Amino acid sequence: MSGASNWLKQIEQQRLNAATSVTTFKFSKARVRQLKGPDEFPAEANSGGVLYWMIRDQRVQDNWAFLYAQRLALKFQVPLHVCFCLVPCYQADTLRHFSFMVGGLTQVEQECRALNIHFHLLNIADGLSPSTRSQGSKHRWAEEDSQALQPPDLYGSQVAEQLKSLVQTLNIGCIVTDFSPLRAPTMWIEHVRTQLPPQLPFCQVDAHNIVPVWCGSDKCEFSARTIRPKLYEQTGQFLTEFPPLIKHPFSCSAPTCRKTVNWNKIRENYWGDCTVQPVDWAKPGTAAAFYVLRSFIDERLRDFDAHRNDPANPALSGLSPWFHFGQMAPQRAVLEVAALQHKYGRSVDVFIEEAFNRRELADNFCFHTPLYDRLQGARQWAQDTLHKHAEDKRDVAFTRAQLESSGTTDDLWNAAQRQLVQTGKMHGFLRQYWAKKILEWCADGPEVAIQWAIYLNDRYSLDGTDPNGYVGIMWAICGVHDQGWPERRIFGKVRYMCYNGCRRWFSVPTFVSRFSDA
Repeated sequence: MSGASNWLKQIEQQRLNAATSVTTFKFSKARVRQLKGPDEFPAEANSGGVLYWMIRDQRVQDNWAFLYAQRLALKFQVPLHVCFCLVPCYQADTLRHFSFMVGGLTQVEQECRALNIHFHLLNIADGLSPSTRSQGSKHRWAEEDSQALQPPDLYGSQVAEQLKSLVQTLNIGCIVTDFSPLRAPTMWIEHVRTQLPPQLPFCQVDAHNIVPVWCGSDKCEFSARTIRPKLYEQTGQFLTEFPPLIKHPFSCSAPTCRKTVNWNKIRENYWGDCTVQPVDWAKPGTAAAFYVLRSFIDERLRDFDAHRNDPANPALSGLSPWFHFGQMAPQRAVLEVAALQHKYGRSVDVFIEEAFNRRELADNFCFHTPLYDRLQGARQWAQDTLHKHAEDKRDVAFTRAQLESSGTTDDLWNAAQRQLVQTGKMHGFLRQYWAKKILEWCADGPEVAIQWAIYLNDRYSLDGTDPNGYVGIMWAICGVHDQGWPERRIFGKVRYMCYNGCRRWFSVPTFVSRFSDA
């Protein structure tokens, strides 16, 4: 791509202009919250270093959690370590997700080695029986009762055991982790927190959101309108350039630190769902993410405002898989796009609204709503209206298997489902229509409709198992972040979408022809 290499060098220079390293950067401590122990690194001469436990943000540069860990390690002149826990079926329930995630992690290890940072992979599946492993799926729903099959602690005890062992082996003096509002990572962190010694500092940095979720709002916000001013008034503090993560001057000589990960063995031993294959268009890793961002800026940003809701005229960034796996910081995308405000005006404003405000609204919802993927997580008016209409007769009903195989009588819905299955992505506008139709066609009621939508999205979409996906489904099916509308059959007061309405927005035949059954 013309100019791409110069652009990447420019970004490197931007980091250096912000600071030569994180030690000279004015790091906002509001990004950090203490989970256990003192908020100061214990200045003991025999400390084996600082450990960054990477969970959600799987990248090296532009990572506030990694930067904070290096800041501590440089201050106390100790080695810097990073570990990643590979958890059975949770992060990568299909080969599609596994290949993308592992492809990115191999690059993380390579970058860490080049920076004299020690990378450790903890495979939580080691020592587990196949029957125990198979229960790791977060969304394998039993057809007869639609209940999730998963261990009650989401492998929290195994994660804590292996992480604690690594901490003891390396004589770690401080642990830093990143942030996710979802149940499983929250459970892992809580298990680790309870097992660590009381004087071992353990802190969390929100490296995913521009405004840390605990700073954005202290409650579950009603809508994008209500959270927007709270986020935007803090951009001066948080929407800054990143300093660089530099080559670390302090090394670890322990045998554990000299080991490299056998990624081929990791791939060969994958035992999850291999029927959902990787996709060719999405290459994993941060380098690929920057390529996609550059192509969006060069080729589609100018048309983003006009065509973002037109599935037949692609204008979206396509960055959500890399955002989801933390292979690119949304803050980096916002910084680069915002620099073109003078050129693309409204398109830049709308991109920032979606990449910043709407994304962080989703994290806000999941953070403050434990049942973020259940009808009980919706507002009371939505629960009441959906329960009232739960047994309304459907003109047509389909099973989950029929939906999964694009076996409905709606050619647009079928094409959207094929797009999801074949490419690992679905256009954002169509996700709304797609989820609402599942509610309309699910004879078992709204609770099961939510479960079916989550199952299909999480199984096939590269950006599945994400706050944005859960909130998108909850918006479509039970009116989260929306208002009540005129009451109608099945939907009650939840906003309705129909085929003819889509025809007014875009050329349905054009989109359908791209994902036909032929």
